[in-house]
Amino acid sequence: MMATIQLRVNDGLKTEADSLFTSLGLDTSTAIRMFLSAAIENDGIPFDIRHKRPNAELREAMEDVLLNRNLYGPFDTVDEMMKSLLED
Repeated sequence: MMATIQLRVNDGLKTEADSLFTSLGLDTSTAIRMFLSAAIENDGIPFDIRHKRPNAELREAMEDVLLNRNLYGPFDTVDEMMKSLLED
């Protein structure tokens, strides 16, 4: 006996997943079955779930905000802001 699982995902996510699985020689249904089997075998999610650690550049930017340094603006117009963003 076979059961059917239906789920809704964003069109872009499905397209990217289909493309990835096809490149691996799988269809999406097979990949989902593999995930479910691995979850049972591992008695949980078969991969780590954690927060991404920010890279050095993002950590520095976050520190800048907290210390109120290297900040630009406020700007009076969108044009002023865009000019500042596009400057090297």
